[in-house]
Amino acid sequence: MKPRFRLGTKLSRSDLHGWEPLWLKGCSKSSHADSFQLQALDSGSLSTYIHHMMKSDEGDAPRESGASSRSHDSGSNSAAATGSTSLAVTAKDLRVNRGRKEILHGLDLNLESGTITGLLGPSGCGKTTLMRTIVGVQRYRGQVEVLGHAPGAGAVRGRVGYVTQDQAVYTDLTARQNLRYFASLAGSRARDLDEVLDVVGLTALADRAVSTYSGGEAGRVSLACALVADPDLLVMDEPTVGLDPVTREELWTTFHALAERGATLLVSSHVMDEAFRCDQVLLMRQGRILATTTAKDLLASTGADTVDAAFLTVIADSEKQPEQKGGQR
Repeated sequence: MKPRFRLGTKLSRSDLHGWEPLWLKGCSKSSHADSFQLQALDSGSLSTYIHHMMKSDEGDAPRESGASSRSHDSGSNSAAATGSTSLAVTAKDLRVNRGRKEILHGLDLNLESGTITGLLGPSGCGKTTLMRTIVGVQRYRGQVEVLGHAPGAGAVRGRVGYVTQDQAVYTDLTARQNLRYFASLAGSRARDLDEVLDVVGLTALADRAVSTYSGGEAGRVSLACALVADPDLLVMDEPTVGLDPVTREELWTTFHALAERGATLLVSSHVMDEAFRCDQVLLMRQGRILATTTAKDLLASTGADTVDAAFLTVIADSEKQPEQKGGQR
């Protein structure tokens, strides 16, 4: 049986044998088993960090790619409204293999600071793999830069929040206790717990065990645990899946508020209509980015009435064209 510890307990290295870091719940052990180490904070409390830098096979540090030439809707984009063109994430010729099979095919992308980018596509198209690469738990080839550093670098670990599809929280603790634990890991960056609970709409449930929550409520606890560290980049893998319309609307309101504060968000979804809530949309299929656009421009360029229909048009057009650089056709 795995040991159980009180928050703040001072642990020896032998105490950690067989313990799986909470931040890596939902990640494949085969992909990260040799890619992290456990370190102790100065206070003696346990802190988990992803240690290994997931670099290209050549070992080169990622280089910043050129600024995106894409235009933004200034009405919903705080970065564009201030004239800022800083890039939170860049990737050039990004490739990922699983065994001998390549599953991401030379992707190029730019995420501007203070914006929301929607990563849309069917299940199995590579969205999660791309996100894992950005947060630093996936080996890759090519050039990737996150907040000016390699993915997973020590300088950015505390500045990147990652919300997986699996709920990476302790269900036998309350929401407040979960947040208190993650706040202790965040140190001086930690936000006020009551503020975060209010942001995700969990104030009334804060002192109940997470095991008594609905699926949507528990998902908001996972989001709160990521938000408590006040991340500059928030990567979320289908955070609205399975939620009722009211809860989904509340979460998107929260996402926009975070972007207005300067955070950069990457949100994956297979619900195409969520494209209208994003400043930029990346349409993915079979490990390639078929288009980098906005919902409005996508409808205009395809003449379709819905994003679903427009996506099908993009797919049909891509199959008629030869493969081009950047993973697009």
